[in-house]
Amino acid sequence: MTREITLLDGGMGQELVARSGDRPTPLWATQVMMDHPGLVRAVHADYFAAGATVATTNTYAIHHDRLLKAGIDDRFEALHAQALAEARAARDAHGSGRIAGSLGPLVASYRPETHPPHAEAVAKYAEIARLLAPGVDFFLCETVASLAHARAVLEGAGAGGRPVWLSVTVDDEDGSRLRSGEPVAALGAVAAAGGAAAVLANCSAPEAMAAALETFVGFGLPYGAYANGFTQITKAFLKDSPTVDALAARPEMTPALYADFAMRWVDAGATIVGGCCETGPAHIAEIASRLRAGGYLIV
Repeated sequence: MTREITLLDGGMGQELVARSGDRPTPLWATQVMMDHPGLVRAVHADYFAAGATVATTNTYAIHHDRLLKAGIDDRFEALHAQALAEARAARDAHGSGRIAGSLGPLVASYRPETHPPHAEAVAKYAEIARLLAPGVDFFLCETVASLAHARAVLEGAGAGGRPVWLSVTVDDEDGSRLRSGEPVAALGAVAAAGGAAAVLANCSAPEAMAAALETFVGFGLPYGAYANGFTQITKAFLKDSPTVDALAARPEMTPALYADFAMRWVDAGATIVGGCCETGPAHIAEIASRLRAGGYLIV
C-alpha cells in the first residue's frame, strides 16, 4: 500500500522579509503583508507550485499584544481576513490543497515564561479560531513552547470547530524536551485531553527533531516535523519586541541537506513534513522530488 505524506509549505515570515527587501520590524510578516499586498499570495503560490499541499495562513504574528504596541489594534480582524484571502486566492488558482489556520504564540516565540494565564490565553486563541474557521480546513498551533501553552491553545482553537494540529518547539540540543524544559513525553496526555488531531515539532534545529519524533510514536496520532534553518536562537531575539535580524540563517542548510533530514523523519514514521523559518520553495520542491522518487503519495 502506498504511504501518504502531507507536505506542508515552508517558512513564510522570513521569505516575506527577504522578498520585500524591507528592514524587519517587530511586526515581522504582518508588516510586510500590510506594505506589500499580494506578496503573501505569491509566496503561497510558489509553495503550491513546489509541491506543497497545504498553505499556512500568514496569521502567526497577528496578536493584539503586538498590534497594540504598533497602535494598529483596530486592524486585528482586517489583517486576519487579508491573510486568509491571500491563502485562499493562491489555493483556488492552484486548483487544490488545504488551508491551515496558523495560531502563533502570544507575546513572544520561544519564551514560555511570557505566556498569559490560562483563561486569558484561551480567550485570545478562541477569538482567532472563530475568525479563521470559515476559511480553513484545520488549525495549526505553532511553536508551542510549554505544556501550559499546549493546553490553552488546544482549548482555544477548539472553539473554531475544525481539527487542531499541535506543533511544539523543542530544545535545539535536546529534542526530548520542550523549550520550557518539560519533557515532550508529557505532551501525549495533553494532546489527548485537548483533542489534537496530529502532533508535530517545528521551529527548532533539524538535528533535534529525531528525539521528538521518537516520543511522538507513542501518542497514537499522526505526527511529523518542520524545522528552521537558524544558526541559533540568540539572546538578543529573546528580549522584548525583537526583530528577526537578531537571527542568522545557516549557510549550509541547502535544499538538499534539509531534504536529507526530512526523509529521515519520514523513515521514522512521520506522515507530515515541511519547513519553517529560513526554508523556502526550493526546500519544499526538493522534499517533494525525494518523496515522489521514494514512491510516496503526497496528499
